[in-house]
Amino acid sequence: MMSPPYKIALGVEYLGTRFSGWQSQTGLRCVQSELEKALSKVANEPIAIICAGRTDAGVHAHGQVVHFETQALRDDRSWLLGVNTQLPKDVSITWVKPVDNDFHARFSALSRTYHYQIYNRLARTAVNESRATWVYHPLNVNAMHSAAQTFVGEHDFTSFRTSECQANSPIRTLQTIDLVRQDEWIFCRVTANAFLHHMVRNLVGSLIMVGRGDRSESWIKEVLQGRDRTIAGPTAPPDGLYLHAVEYPQKFQLPNKDNNLLN
Repeated sequence: MMSPPYKIALGVEYLGTRFSGWQSQTGLRCVQSELEKALSKVANEPIAIICAGRTDAGVHAHGQVVHFETQALRDDRSWLLGVNTQLPKDVSITWVKPVDNDFHARFSALSRTYHYQIYNRLARTAVNESRATWVYHPLNVNAMHSAAQTFVGEHDFTSFRTSECQANSPIRTLQTIDLVRQDEWIFCRVTANAFLHHMVRNLVGSLIMVGRGDRSESWIKEVLQGRDRTIAGPTAPPDGLYLHAVEYPQKFQLPNKDNNLLN
């Protein structure tokens, strides 16, 4: 039997619209601070959490993963129901799993998958406002998907990171990127070992320019090789971005995220 401190992993989903991002900031409403406050009440002690990936203001999550250590012994059901009772309605714990000491929500992750949702029609959306990015220009999703394949593999993504990015290296390995249309929706799914600050939104911003016909498919390769943020497209809005899933080694036996919008 495990002895304290216990290490617990959680699956977390949230609607990022009314949050100033994941990371706690003084005087601002942030996901981390709301979750730590709820966990601390259930544990009856201060709790600090570490997440798989920090999200910006307005960005959502289906599959955020966090871990924390505690002296409190609770069963999984008590953590799940107790913490959700303490959380606001736009944040929810989806699963609970005790983990070994060598698990780390950030450093144990093999890959991260983001989804980006575009609502593509002339009239703006009311029901999905703030949950998808509205583009009224007709978009050629086939051209966008074809151009996006340039990103697959290990590359220097300097052209697609914000100037405030604190990563030591711009090199990332992008495993897959797919774009599909379903009626008025365009879904982009992208998986990589890790992402730079604003990287997904910057990729999508440039792909939208290709989809509108403002730039050619070959332009994407020029931008990637140029290693210059100023020659790429604009940063796409946060509304359509979701941290969908984080993959870990099988030995940790974490629940599988199977809510795949592209299948």
